[in-house]
Amino acid sequence: MNNNIEQEFYNLELPEERGPFHIIGDVHGCFEELVELLENLGYQIAFDKDEVKYLVSSPDSGKAVFVGDLVDRGPNSPEVLRLVMDMVEQKVAYCVTGNHDDKLLRMLLGRNVQIRHGLELTKAQLESYDAVFRERVKYFLANLPHHLVLDEGRLVVAHAGLEERLHGRNTKGVRNLCLYGPTTGESDEKGLPVRLDWAADYCGKAIVVYGHTPVHEPIWRNNTINIDTGCVFGGSLTALTYPDHVITTVVSRHTYAESVRPFIRYQQLHPQASPS
Repeated sequence: MNNNIEQEFYNLELPEERGPFHIIGDVHGCFEELVELLENLGYQIAFDKDEVKYLVSSPDSGKAVFVGDLVDRGPNSPEVLRLVMDMVEQKVAYCVTGNHDDKLLRMLLGRNVQIRHGLELTKAQLESYDAVFRERVKYFLANLPHHLVLDEGRLVVAHAGLEERLHGRNTKGVRNLCLYGPTTGESDEKGLPVRLDWAADYCGKAIVVYGHTPVHEPIWRNNTINIDTGCVFGGSLTALTYPDHVITTVVSRHTYAESVRPFIRYQQLHPQASPS
């Protein structure tokens, strides 16, 4: 493998895969919380020291689905990567790419990226890992789909969400929307892009599960649900079990990073409503 590796612009459509799925929000290097969450969901995890890999069995033939942003800001991004890579290799998990995963890939490919927003921590953590592991990470990240279409199109998983007319589309523009979400093209007072609330107008038949923007608690909105509950920022790590719609969370052990963008609360989305 070499630095000329090119990313594929495709989605992974698996209509025959019906679940159950345990869809897991943004991990951001929170390895201990991820292990705890998986074990709470019934996964059995063992580490093979000879093979240097995790051996994972899933409950009831279920599979984990990661919404992306496995890395950055947290204390142990390399082991999060190893665990998820091993799970995908053992066919007990799927994963879509997030914007932080994509930036790590570009760094590993030698592209000109700004080493900030937690990437500096991942870079430092990877320095103690050998070249074989880093090459494996590079190949894994380069081959992640930008969104998943599952269960005959009834379920879509994309890091930042995706409106219905683009489900199953395979273009660079769709990929960018999956990683970053739609924006106005303007920046706020902190220099961050002003994001559009695509879920407010969503009326699609497919359930869309996503992350990217931290929320205090996952709330269903128009058949969509954001499950990034800000574990790395001292919140929690959340999984949604599909098709039963059961929420499972574990509380973060520490506040590993401070969020530049404040968590979104339910009342900010529905000022006149009270959460049920």
